[in-house]
This record gives sequence, C-alpha cells and structure tokens, in this order.
Amino acid sequence: MYMSLTLPLHKGRREKPGATAVVCGDRHLDFGEFTERVARLGAVLQSLGMGSGDRVGMMSLNSHRFVEYFFGTWWGGGVINPVNIRWNPKEVAYSLDDCDTRILLVDDLFAPMAAELRKLSTSLRTVIHCGDGPVPEGMLGYEALLAAATPIDDAPHDAEELAAVMYTGGTTGRPKGVMLTHGNIYTNGLSSIAAVPRDARGAATVIGVPMFHVAGCGLSVQSMLRLVPQHVLPMFDEVAILQAIQTARATELFLVPTMIKRVIEHPRFAEFDLSSLKMLFYGAAPIDVALLEQAMRALPQSSFAQAYGMTELAPTVAILMPYSHLPGPDRNRLLRSAGTPVPAAEIRIVDASDNEVPVGQVGEICARGPTVMKGYWNKPQETEAALRGGWMHTGDGGYMDEHGFLFVVDRMKDMIVSGGENVYSAEVENAIAQMPQVLMSAVIGVPDDKWGERVHAVIVKREGAEINADAIIAHCRDQIASYKCPRSVEFRDALPLSAAGKLQKFQLREPYWAGRERRVG
Repeated sequence: MYMSLTLPLHKGRREKPGATAVVCGDRHLDFGEFTERVARLGAVLQSLGMGSGDRVGMMSLNSHRFVEYFFGTWWGGGVINPVNIRWNPKEVAYSLDDCDTRILLVDDLFAPMAAELRKLSTSLRTVIHCGDGPVPEGMLGYEALLAAATPIDDAPHDAEELAAVMYTGGTTGRPKGVMLTHGNIYTNGLSSIAAVPRDARGAATVIGVPMFHVAGCGLSVQSMLRLVPQHVLPMFDEVAILQAIQTARATELFLVPTMIKRVIEHPRFAEFDLSSLKMLFYGAAPIDVALLEQAMRALPQSSFAQAYGMTELAPTVAILMPYSHLPGPDRNRLLRSAGTPVPAAEIRIVDASDNEVPVGQVGEICARGPTVMKGYWNKPQETEAALRGGWMHTGDGGYMDEHGFLFVVDRMKDMIVSGGENVYSAEVENAIAQMPQVLMSAVIGVPDDKWGERVHAVIVKREGAEINADAIIAHCRDQIASYKCPRSVEFRDALPLSAAGKLQKFQLREPYWAGRERRVG
C-alpha cells in the first residue's frame, strides 16, 4: 500500500506553495522552495551512491537542513540514521557501522569529529558539510552540491518499506537500531493529530527538542502532514524558546518535563508575550503533578496534553487529553495518568507469562498496531523477545483503570524489591517532589544485606535551600507507606540526563552494583 512520508510535500507544493514550511533563524522556506531543495538533495545522495534502502546519517544541531535531510533522504529512496550528538566518536562509529551507513552529514560543530570517525568506522565513505562555515578539507559542501544538482522525481514508498533506523539510548549495553517504516511514522503522525484535533489555520510549531530523537522527527513530520510552519531551534535554550513563541506567534510546543521546569522558572519568563501558545505537549519522561500544576498556572492560556510512547512505537501510543487537565472531581487522579490509547494503538497489561491482568493490576504495558516497529536492526533474538505474540513489550510497568486510562507506575527495571515488597520509584519521587526545597530527585534500588535492596534517593536541592536526609525521609513517611520510603539519601549538584532529557538511572546505579553477580538496570 502506498504510504510515503514525502506525500505532504506534494500536497504543500500544490495546495500552499507560497506558505511557510520551515523557519530556522533568518531562513524562511515556503513549501515550493523547500520541496525543490529536497528534490535536489535526493539527487545528490543518489549521485553519491545512495541506493534504495541505503542508510544516510546526520550529526548536527537542529536546522532547516536537518528537516531537508529527513525528506531528501526519503525522496531519494534512502533511510535516515540520525546520530545521537551526545555520543563519543566510538559510539557514533558503532551506530554507523552497525547498519552500514556510508554517507554522513555534519554541521560546523561536529565537523572536527569527522577525521576520527573516518578512522574508527569501516562503513563511512562520504562526509557532507552542512554548516554555514567554510567547507573543511576532505568534505563536500552541502549548498554547492544542491546548487549543482538537477531535481529528481520522488521515489514513492510502500507502507512496509524502511524509513528510519533510530538508535535507542539509556541502556547499559550496546544501542539497538529501531527499524521504523514509512507506515509506522506516517500512521503515528496521523493518529496523534486525530487524537488531539487542532485548527491548522494560523498554527505554528516550535521545535526545540533534538531532531535526532524520534520526538523531534515526529514533530517535524506532523507539522508537514498538517501543512503548518515549523520553527526550528538549533538546541533547547530557555530564552530561545520564549523568544520563538513571541516572535513567531507560535501556537504549539513540545517539551520534556525537565525542559518545562527550566522554561517556567527562568528569571526572564515574565518578559515574553506567550499569549499565542495554545497547546503544550509534554512527554518522554514522567512528570510530577506539582510541576504540571505549576506549568498550568504559568501558562493559563494554554491547553496541555501528555504523550506516552517510545522509539519502538514511532513513538506515541497514548495521550492524556487536554480535557483531562481541566478542573473536576477526578482531575488530581487523571493528572497522574498517561491518558488513553491513540486511535492507531491497542494497549494491554500482562504478567510475566504474557497473560492479560485484571483492571487495576500492575503488569507490563504492551502495545499493538500499525505504528509498532519492524524490529531491531540485525538483532533477531531481541526483536523476537520484544515483539512476542505480536505485541511490543515496552518494559514499562503500569495498569489500566476501568475507564481505559493508562497509568505508568515505572520502568519494570526500576521496580525495587525491598524485603519482599515491590516499590515503584516514581511513587517515591512524586512524594519527594512535593518538597519545595527539592529541585530534582531520582529513586533507585541499591544493595542491602538485610533487605536485598533498599530504597535510595538521589537529591538535587534548589539553590540556597537547606534540607537534610532525615527531613526527606520524614516527609516521605507522611506521604507513603514506610516500606516505600528512602532508607538512604545522597545529594548531588545534578542528575545524569540523556540528550532527550530522560533521566539516566543506570548511571546512578552503576557504582552500587558494580562487581556483583546480580545487577539492577
């Protein structure tokens, strides 16, 4: 079945050729100009050896060229492999070689890494410089290539054809290349749009999350599907986000919880006119209710919606709708929910034997539908385990209530078994988040001779706050059962976060479990 991610470009060029498609800094591209550049890039990549289904990488900050890379690769029949810009050269080389990526685009910031990548990678053949500075020796210049190219016809795709290999982070082992098809990404975009209908007239999206991440890619695709302008920021920056909303009169924004906190608590927050912002999507990590309520007070004109999913699901399978954030008798409970399944997803909760559990009982969250990944690149055993029975096993623990709302209690691997009792760290973190002296917290299980594991809290204090371990433990005892409370506490200046803003708990666990036969994480 024909389902190509380039279809919106044909619609945009035909229906709204002079309307703005992509904005980045001083560069404004309408749908006609953008599609012309995409068609030229497709020709360039083919001339450099990209065949049907071949992977093309990009290591860059966000830019209009990153959006062109997505659609130009697809236009020419290739597959995107966006590189995690937080990785070191060895990790980058692994991701290139693992799926045989021979062409890599780099911007000014990452061009200096190219020489080392050439030494480390066995697959890399061609490096294209897509920055604004001089083209380094040994690289090809992006703009010169486009100027000399003759636009080619689009290479239409079937829904089952591979569109992206996106490497997952946050694990203790080697990253896995998640294979997403044109149908996966396209259907997820349509499903997410259908779940939260918005008027496209006058709409504009700000993209400040990294575009190498599935969320950034998905936001770009959704903007194209809706034919609304996307304002691309090079990276997340609180003032840049606020300035973009004001200048572009942006109506929509997606942020992860840590970004929300930084934006609304920035000293200059009140200086900007944010009245145009009508929808704030959040997700990619759990949010505590105290922060969510703080954000809703800070942005009273905006609706809020939470997206739940993962790279393997392209990515969204559940959304907490804006109406669930409104005042009502059930509001406090629903704000702890991940929402209900989107139209293209089916969700069930299973036990360790893959039997569906009763309503309200915690188990593993599994999802099925047309947005579920094709598999992990060259990892058949991991693919079979994750997709057993035709369901994607997320590794998240949760339950469904009688109204079909999904509640994510924790990563299954983050469950702490202390003295035979199951403790879900998110519940402890939510209790700690109510303390005004605490900026951030992470709860992990660490070895304990008596209890097997004990609940351990890692705390980042607000600047100038005075608080000690005893006060935190005492507060938790007032909020949750005693067996769930931290038995030990440490204070740090910061917590380890991924490029997508997700907490990297395995880094916190590692020192405690190193050298032990049984490890957590």
